[in-house]
Amino acid sequence: MTETKKNQLKKSLGLSFNIAVLIGGTIGVGILRTPGAIAGMLNDYWLIIICWIFGGLYILIGANSYAELATMLPKAGGSYNYIKRAFGEYAGFISGWFDYITNVVPPAFYCIVISEYIVILFPNLESYSTVIAIAFLIGFVLIHISGVKNGSLIQQITSLIKVICFVALIVACFMYSGVKLNPIEKNSSFFEIGILFGFFKSLQLIIGTYDGWYSVCFFAEEDKNPSKNIPKSLYTGAILVILIYVLINIAFFHVLPVASLANSHLAAADVSKVVFGNNGAIIVTVIAILSLISILNAYMMIPARILYGLSRDGFFFQKGTTINKGGTPIVTLLISSLFSLLLISIGSFEVLFSFGTFMSVIVWGLAYCSLIKLRSKEPSLLRPYRSRWYPWSTLIAIIATSGLLIGFIYSDTKNFIIILTITLISYPLFLVLDHRNKKNK
Repeated sequence: MTETKKNQLKKSLGLSFNIAVLIGGTIGVGILRTPGAIAGMLNDYWLIIICWIFGGLYILIGANSYAELATMLPKAGGSYNYIKRAFGEYAGFISGWFDYITNVVPPAFYCIVISEYIVILFPNLESYSTVIAIAFLIGFVLIHISGVKNGSLIQQITSLIKVICFVALIVACFMYSGVKLNPIEKNSSFFEIGILFGFFKSLQLIIGTYDGWYSVCFFAEEDKNPSKNIPKSLYTGAILVILIYVLINIAFFHVLPVASLANSHLAAADVSKVVFGNNGAIIVTVIAILSLISILNAYMMIPARILYGLSRDGFFFQKGTTINKGGTPIVTLLISSLFSLLLISIGSFEVLFSFGTFMSVIVWGLAYCSLIKLRSKEPSLLRPYRSRWYPWSTLIAIIATSGLLIGFIYSDTKNFIIILTITLISYPLFLVLDHRNKKNK
């Protein structure tokens, strides 16, 4: 068996895993927390709902473009493969590392938050919160070392449980009739600077909550039938997530008015206390833990695939292409997990986590541009799925992404400067790696 053959990912995943990883990698505690922050910024029921729908339409348009890209180039690592093919090595290098940074930080965050919620249920364990977080990390590393099939099974089970929990919460809220929505006074014009600022900050939170909608693309190389499974899972998963997000916001505001939820740190807990009484907080905590376990499992798998792809293209150590008997990219899994362990130990990942959405939107924008570039540059490239309403749908995605980026730069200048600095520093490093790759050829 040649080294190349030995280090190939196995085609062992299918449609059910794809839908599960999209749902599991998207729906987390963000939807339980963000409604309060968004209500505080917008303070308008319809504007809040429109904001969530706008975010949903944005990812649906994105899914349309990604369905073509991922079936055209079904390779591990997702977006950077398309960007590199369209715009060259450096574009692939920087977008790949942006994507990796965005996806390698969440596991540490999720392990810590799971431990915090467990401590809420069992206060006596407070002094062991870091130990619990590390135990979860190690436990999931062992699961994924054992093989892709085990990780896939856990993803499907936890995602199903998550959907059942959220549907039950939504139904319980709509069945509650103890509080009626008060008429909302609209004293502010949407075009006031403060409202515009709040709208873009809200969109940043919402897009961050939707982040993960394209998770299936990272696993395209392991899909048994990517040409059919990827488009189906992108649309099915995205529509399910949008419905859950919009309905849960409507359900929350059915129980409590916008003014009552404004700036709530955990809107779901406040709503559940009204609906379920004193046990409300416990119910939300259990839902949060189940949601986090599902999303943690997904994010244990994603960074390893990105780093595997970067390694294969010479943008990281060659050892990063090592695959174990279970089909897991073992070296990149362990490297990513060690990074998570470091973040858990020092508890300092807020800066990295805060600009993840910013980086994601940049990568999405480049991916959409790559679709147009590749249609022109390589028209004969096999395209099992062709983006609907092309080029208008892709142009709309590019325009929407550009608008979001302008809004993010205006409302979050600090993170924009950090990203700009990372980009400038990355180029000399790329030149060194590129020189090494050319020398080894």
